[in-house]
Amino acid sequence: MAPAAPPPPATPSPEHTGSALELLVHGVGGATPQEMLGDPRTVRVTGDTTAAVYRRTEDAHGEKHPERYGNEPVAEAYCWSGLTSGNGSRALWLLLLPFMVVNLAHWMRPTATGRTRAVRLYGVLVRLVALSLTVLLTAAACEVALDLLAWQCAGADACAERRSWLGFLSERQGGWWSQPGRRLGLAALVPTALVGLLWYLSNRTWSAYESQRPLNGEDFDEDDPFGVAAAHGPDAPGPAADGSPRRAAPVRPALGRPGFWYGRRLVARLRAAHTAAGFLTVAAAVAGAAARHDRDAEGPVPRIVGAAVEGGIVLCALVVLWVVCRRGRSERTRDTRLDGALISCLPGSALALLALAVLYASWSRPDWQSSGALPVETAFRFLTLGQGILVVALAVVARGLYRRTPEPHTVLYGLGGPAVAMLACALGGVMTGGVAQRVADWLDGPGTPGMGREADIAGPPVLLSWQASVIPVLLLLLLVPVLVLVVRTARTARRLGPIVEAEYAPEEPDEGRTRRIARIRATAALTDSAPWIVGVVSAATLLLGAGAIAGSWYSDQVPGRAADGSGPLLESLADAAQSTGSWLIGFGFILFVAGGRRAYKDASARRTIGILWDVGTFWPRAAHPFAPPCYAERAVPDLASRMSAWTSTMPRGRLVISGHSQGSVLAASAVWQLPDATRRRVALLTYGSPLERLYGRWFPAYFGAGPLLGLHRSVHCWRNLWRATDPIGGPVRIGADPDPGVDRGPLKDPLAYGRTTRLPLPEPILGHSDYQADPAFADARADLLAELGPLVPRQTEARTQKGTSGRSSG
Repeated sequence: MAPAAPPPPATPSPEHTGSALELLVHGVGGATPQEMLGDPRTVRVTGDTTAAVYRRTEDAHGEKHPERYGNEPVAEAYCWSGLTSGNGSRALWLLLLPFMVVNLAHWMRPTATGRTRAVRLYGVLVRLVALSLTVLLTAAACEVALDLLAWQCAGADACAERRSWLGFLSERQGGWWSQPGRRLGLAALVPTALVGLLWYLSNRTWSAYESQRPLNGEDFDEDDPFGVAAAHGPDAPGPAADGSPRRAAPVRPALGRPGFWYGRRLVARLRAAHTAAGFLTVAAAVAGAAARHDRDAEGPVPRIVGAAVEGGIVLCALVVLWVVCRRGRSERTRDTRLDGALISCLPGSALALLALAVLYASWSRPDWQSSGALPVETAFRFLTLGQGILVVALAVVARGLYRRTPEPHTVLYGLGGPAVAMLACALGGVMTGGVAQRVADWLDGPGTPGMGREADIAGPPVLLSWQASVIPVLLLLLLVPVLVLVVRTARTARRLGPIVEAEYAPEEPDEGRTRRIARIRATAALTDSAPWIVGVVSAATLLLGAGAIAGSWYSDQVPGRAADGSGPLLESLADAAQSTGSWLIGFGFILFVAGGRRAYKDASARRTIGILWDVGTFWPRAAHPFAPPCYAERAVPDLASRMSAWTSTMPRGRLVISGHSQGSVLAASAVWQLPDATRRRVALLTYGSPLERLYGRWFPAYFGAGPLLGLHRSVHCWRNLWRATDPIGGPVRIGADPDPGVDRGPLKDPLAYGRTTRLPLPEPILGHSDYQADPAFADARADLLAELGPLVPRQTEARTQKGTSGRSSG
């Protein structure tokens, strides 16, 4: 009997070839490398103290020993919190909040197809609104320094006597500085220094944050002129036979263009224009006062001198407008060039005109005396009216773009950008008006400027008092939508109660636990109501602002005086609105200053304030050069460079980039920047991601349905984890047929309803945090690594032998 044949060897399980890398990117608020990697021993792989990539110490050379990890990836952590919240002085950037908000409006335009002129007009209107904010800030500084201090207080004996440090400017002293023109020239140093400081900060932060060039390479693939493969992957439909792109294959997404994260030329151009606009505003305030005096009275200064200075200011202002309107961003190529001498010398020319204006105003005019207030009321009215007109025009253009290419998830039917621009103007008015109001109250002592009762000075422009008076009205109007949201949230929480208990069945219901989970879910859903709150506030601000302009123009008096004789009720309401609004507007400004000062001493407060910039300063400075710097112009090239470097050195390696919250936005933006061949080797894992819930709705042209679908088709694979208790993250809703299976959720939160033998203590409701603690995270990462491949059969240790030679049969 022949011996039984040995059983065939078991089929070996497949194994991955090459090393695997997981690149972790944290979200808002920042995290330390130790927290991200779960190990106190970390080492910096590449980068600097501001932003760097870290590994566990034992993983420093993990690529050389892939056998140690099996199918587990080597973990790397990219920490970028130093770009936004590492320095206490950066909390003072809160004072630049209006500039940051108007810069966001530039990126909120609706998706446009074939509307190049309309898109350009949208950008021009936003840049003009941004320019008006610079003029408004400088005009407010001129109002405080030139009008309230040098003109009104120094010209009034009672006010100057209470402020001894103004004695050398007082007309009673009769000194060299007592003439109004010389006082104005000296006071002009304050707004001039402010503009110079803004220029310096903009120039310095560009060098520190936004000067990282994108990856080297061709601007566009010559074989793919329409960017189809870059947008939708190599299998996407190509151009039509006549060479025109098919509608099913949009052009390359903007976030994937070579010059998107490098706008050096535009920032430099806008910085020159806005700096010149600030200097010209100061020059106009100084020269205008002297020119008006020379026109109204015969004096030693020829009128032609004032006309020449004012003419030069107007001519330079027209050049500033031309520079702002002429050209926007250039994203198709890396715009490394700088503009010519005309634009580069624009700030210097404006500063020279300011010096001429100061010399002209300082010319001796013995008969010139200051009384009342400088005639700047009309300037503030036209500036505010111009902002309203620009916002309305922006709304018309945005609505036209939306109607051409409607996307159902776009906020406010395409009017998100105009609404945010209106809020920027309102913030600028509140902050500048608050300073003027508080300084006027401080100088006037017990009196109330503008009321004429025991007042030593005339006070700030009447329009600022009207604008302050509408703030209590706006707050009362906001009570209605707030109450509606409170009631709706309570009803939603009650409706979710049975659903929560059904999800955790058959566990015994706990009324308190159910109520808490349902309340957190209902509260998290309030994020989706934010657009309508912004819309209501913006619309009410526009209407109330128009009423403030009309009231100040018609009455030419502060509300408390304008209501005299209208009845006791209206008089008391007007007085209450004026006084309450004045204190509210000043209190708001004090809160900004106090928050910045606290951040110097309190690390937790500094981190909280830094979160604001994590969201608001993601976008490049395309509309306002004095906005806080864009950290993504450093972070996105960092991530793209790291992924490209690793994939080039590991030809058979697998890479998963894993982003949480705002880190998922950075991760997606970096993936868009990768070459097409590299992108096909990358898997994307996002969790707690605002890609669609916030960015896709507010910035549809860049994160809308089309760009997200293109991202899904261009990467190898993608998973997105989300929870119903998360107020920030949500599904990305890739609109593909069939469903691509990107979204995984809602994940169960909490993981356990009550106490169990495996989890004997109550499980927390995680919401937006600790996604990696959920087993679904490890499962999703394993799925991505498995999809990346390639797989090869595992080599068996037992070899089939032939004869006695010891060599293999094959």
